[in-house]
Amino acid sequence: MIDRRNLLAAGAAAATALILPVRAAKAQNYPSVEEVLFDPQIPVIGNPQGDVTIVEFFDYQCPYCKRGHPDLVEVVRADTKVRLVMKDWPIFGAPSVHAASLVLAAGEAYESAHMALMATKARLSREEIDRTLQDAGHDPERLLARSRQDAARIDGILARNMDQANAFGFRGTPSFLFNTAIHYGAMSRQAIVDAIAQARSG
Repeated sequence: MIDRRNLLAAGAAAATALILPVRAAKAQNYPSVEEVLFDPQIPVIGNPQGDVTIVEFFDYQCPYCKRGHPDLVEVVRADTKVRLVMKDWPIFGAPSVHAASLVLAAGEAYESAHMALMATKARLSREEIDRTLQDAGHDPERLLARSRQDAARIDGILARNMDQANAFGFRGTPSFLFNTAIHYGAMSRQAIVDAIAQARSG
């Protein structure tokens, strides 16, 4: 781990973008720490003032994302000093975009809607997404209307997430950042705990 003023030697050159200061990042068309970890338009799970930020690039249809999500959330809740930022990267097609749009439109009910879809087991159709949200106490038609009204914000989030994932050379979901450290692929509970400890000690 290194601080945000130094470059991260991470294989792909674009991966160094994360830890550039804002001005340098803008000059080189790379995302900065602030843009990646502290996007004010993306809801936070866990402690908003946490000393470690976990970012997961995920898709609601990704089986590996969903399989590991309970462990991730349990670790975050047990630690109490971790911010969890879920970055929708809808690479599995139109249903994934639909799911991301509805959940990002849920406002204060974001976490409930998010957890409902992450608890599903398989690839999802638009109808299955709507039914899952409805069963969890949400009105999918109302969420759809909100997502259309808030399209500029939601489309902007999804575009930024895509640009960042491409900048870091991610090849699929899940992909993680623990503060400025990049982790590719699914992680076990212990790997998450270890990555948090490493981020905190750095």
